[in-house]
Amino acid sequence: MDANLPIWTPLSVDISSSNLSSFQEFVTNKTGHKFENYKAFHYWSVNELSDFWECIALFFKIKFSKPYNYILRSKKPFYKAEWFGNSMLSYVKHIERNFKTNENVILYRNEKQEDKCITWNSLFLKASEIKNELLNEGVKKGDCVVGYLSNHPITIAAFLATNSIGAVWSCCSPDFGTESVISRVGQLKPTLLIAIKEYSYNGKKYSLSERVESIKKAIPTIKTILYCETDFGSWNLNTERVISLDSVEVEYDHPIWVLYSSGTTGRPKSITHRTGGMLMEHYKAIALHQNLKRGDRFFWHTTTGWMMWNYALGALLCGGVLCIYDGSPSYPNLNVQWRFASDKSIVHFGHGASFFIESMKKDLQYINENRFPKLKSIGSTGSPLSEEAFYWLQKKLPRTQLISLSGGTDVCSAFLGGNPNLPVYAGYLQCEMLGASVECWNEKGEKLKNETGELVITNPMPCMPTYFWGDTQNKIFKKSYFKKFKDVWTHGDWIQKSETKGIKILGRSDSTLNRKGVRIGTSEIYRVLDSLGEIVDSIIVDLPNKKDHSKLFLFVVTRKKLNSKLIDKIKNQLKIKCSPQYIPDKIISIKEVPYTLSGKKLEIPIKKILLGGAPAEVINYGSLKNPKSLDFFIQNREKFII
Repeated sequence: MDANLPIWTPLSVDISSSNLSSFQEFVTNKTGHKFENYKAFHYWSVNELSDFWECIALFFKIKFSKPYNYILRSKKPFYKAEWFGNSMLSYVKHIERNFKTNENVILYRNEKQEDKCITWNSLFLKASEIKNELLNEGVKKGDCVVGYLSNHPITIAAFLATNSIGAVWSCCSPDFGTESVISRVGQLKPTLLIAIKEYSYNGKKYSLSERVESIKKAIPTIKTILYCETDFGSWNLNTERVISLDSVEVEYDHPIWVLYSSGTTGRPKSITHRTGGMLMEHYKAIALHQNLKRGDRFFWHTTTGWMMWNYALGALLCGGVLCIYDGSPSYPNLNVQWRFASDKSIVHFGHGASFFIESMKKDLQYINENRFPKLKSIGSTGSPLSEEAFYWLQKKLPRTQLISLSGGTDVCSAFLGGNPNLPVYAGYLQCEMLGASVECWNEKGEKLKNETGELVITNPMPCMPTYFWGDTQNKIFKKSYFKKFKDVWTHGDWIQKSETKGIKILGRSDSTLNRKGVRIGTSEIYRVLDSLGEIVDSIIVDLPNKKDHSKLFLFVVTRKKLNSKLIDKIKNQLKIKCSPQYIPDKIISIKEVPYTLSGKKLEIPIKKILLGGAPAEVINYGSLKNPKSLDFFIQNREKFII
């Protein structure tokens, strides 16, 4: 295929009817500005921040119980910017505006392939019951309520109940071990823990009772544990009662939830988001950039410990139907969630890039356009989606738009994402999202075009954290985002911007490889390896060497035994498609690649371990999805110290 041609182009009728086009027309009527193209529209959005965000508020009819007396007060450094001053509003009240009696709001399936349809009536009845229990336990506005819950409708109900009181929500998924939960939610000094007693994953059942008691014992502020069942025995799924949560209004900056960094090298950062910022960002990101319309069925595979769970709540804001799958995406096989999407006529299907790459490697025959007649978009995030996966998915589903997102827990949204009015090019994210002033800088802080550099954000966004919980002087906050360039947010991604195709993510900038002056992102290496059917997974590490500057070690998981023929094939492909400088000095077979719970490869911690760092000092085992995968690197690291 010609890499200079788009793999998907929107139809003119779909462009004219998109939410983004409606918003652009609204802005033109409101401000008098006319925009030749999306580039001009985006330029306006990041240079006229007050006008842009006020238009978002007006277009989505955001209701302020106490009106704002200014939109933005800019300050330096810009994380001190003040938004929608003195206003008050409620996240849940905006969800409740979409309440439709006896209509489904959640479609649920678990690993046993048991389905439940949750109506607005039954969801709000359950949320009301939980709210009453919270109030009886003395929970009030500003208190922290934490969850140890699976991806189940009860978790949605628990969040609605918590938010309706004005309390602060935070949640860990059951795959987090006891110490991982304590290191996260313990920072918040929560008053109440909502938990389940057991959960199932990969066909196995796990008990949580002992873990929950250990958590309560370790966090003395927790006075009460509220246990929830996951079998729907306590739900009235047929109720026709119309329940209002009578949610309290909170200040624009009032914390809505606390999310956590991966914590691979230390205590997780407690990233605290503001209510108003999340409300407005989720309307913008999901309704405009993913083009979710009222009644659309929205699915994103996630756990409750990943920011995509919170992001998916935005589907409820926009009047969508939230589809939830509680379980492993590959049990009993990789077709299971594709089948869920087909059975439920899902319109927007989101997952981690690794899932789509694995689907491609296995060339799943289940996927074809006849099974997904209503599928408008596929969303991908977590890591860069390879060009090969773009081509494969587009061939399987030619009418479906592929939307690759890049952002993260830091903003509970994306800086780069989709656009229903623009073409899609393989390997590229379509655009900078409205209101996100994304630039590509070199080490000197100079703006680049069609070159590779750091992803920076040069203006504030209301979805940026209001603070890190407990970081009273903002020391950790400043170190995390504003250390490299003064007064500019450095996100840690290495990108390349094309004037015509969009933006390519090349990997994390702190793991960028630099061999004899040739810089390359690790994702470019993985993209080549992902195209080889013999390779299941891989991770690459560049270790310094005084004599040769560095040696490149490639660790691979293979379907069959690694032999000289496959080694030669790998080297040849990397030579042709990347650079001769990136032919590995050694290729080593391993059983599995270490990952964080949020699906990130542990390139930097592995490098530190191989260079002699004490594992306990460079890695937090509780942050890992598969901690035993580190054993190989620890036990064999003397072979790599050079």
